[in-house]
Amino acid sequence: MRIRVLGAAAGGGFPQWNCGCANCRKARERSPDVTPCTQESVAVSSDGERWYLLNASPEIRSQIESFAPLHPRSARHSPIAGILLTNGDLDHCLGLLSLRESHPLTVYATDEVRRGFSDANAMYRTLERFPGQLTWKRFDARLNERLSVQAVPAPGKAPLHLEGRAPAAPGDNVGFVIEERGRRLAYFSGAAAVTPGMRAAIDSADCLFFDGTFWSSDELIALGLGARRAEDMAHLPVSESLKILSGAKPRRRIYIHVNNTNPMLDRTSRERRQVEAAGWEIAHDGMELEL
Repeated sequence: MRIRVLGAAAGGGFPQWNCGCANCRKARERSPDVTPCTQESVAVSSDGERWYLLNASPEIRSQIESFAPLHPRSARHSPIAGILLTNGDLDHCLGLLSLRESHPLTVYATDEVRRGFSDANAMYRTLERFPGQLTWKRFDARLNERLSVQAVPAPGKAPLHLEGRAPAAPGDNVGFVIEERGRRLAYFSGAAAVTPGMRAAIDSADCLFFDGTFWSSDELIALGLGARRAEDMAHLPVSESLKILSGAKPRRRIYIHVNNTNPMLDRTSRERRQVEAAGWEIAHDGMELEL
């Protein structure tokens, strides 16, 4: 299984367009202490020919262009065989609207995420220009003859633009276990906690990508950049997940969906040293792995 990180940052990217925090200032100054990142998306393939994207970020066009195996091989072609959505947050699904140029797409999502994206969304019509332009599938199907996927509910919430419109449901936010011939990738880029079901999925995997959004619960509050805690936004702080997952079995453990304010983005920070000392890596655009 080949894995390519197309984007490693949380919503807004790094640096974020309207943020002047210490990390973003360093990024704009081109400091070697930090590495700018686009918004989270990961490509997975079993054969190097057919690729599945985990989330479709608003920067999907530039992310496709940054990775030659995703380029078209004829006048109208795409190696992207499917797109898997963890939830309906805009930084995870807005890229679908950028893929509207008369090409059939297959999207795997829960019913809650599908409805949240398609219902009462006038822009959704751009993906209905011809029969079969967009096909939705649930996670109860194999991706292909070599890859299988299992969706695992993860504590989360409805996207901000849909909050309060429907009761919370397990399908609002999921992670994935993707398997090829006994090798497993566990992918939980957003989670407010670690449930027993998540922990079992994690411990069955060879590689783990996990929510690295915030370092601390009050990160935005302490910086004067917001009023909500990490948990209010359905993100388990890294300072807590390091403890909870200290005995996790995957040999590679990687934080992804990292917010621009997270101090571990800075290679000189105490937080970065703590993460690395615990055996974790921090995802970056262009990172590649093979399982």
